[in-house]
Amino acid sequence: MTILLLLVPISLLLLGAAIAAFYWAVRSGQFDDLDTPALEVLLDDAPAQEDDAG
Repeated sequence: MTILLLLVPISLLLLGAAIAAFYWAVRSGQFDDLDTPALEVLLDDAPAQEDDAG
């Protein structure tokens, strides 16, 4: 039963760290655009331009 005296504060610290990490991710714009990066894989590359230097 005394192990709870150790586990409860550790779990609260981990919860605080998870909340801080989520807050940082939201503030730094990690969740701004979730769709475009996944769709960029499907786009074709622009054709390479050939130089007619001579």
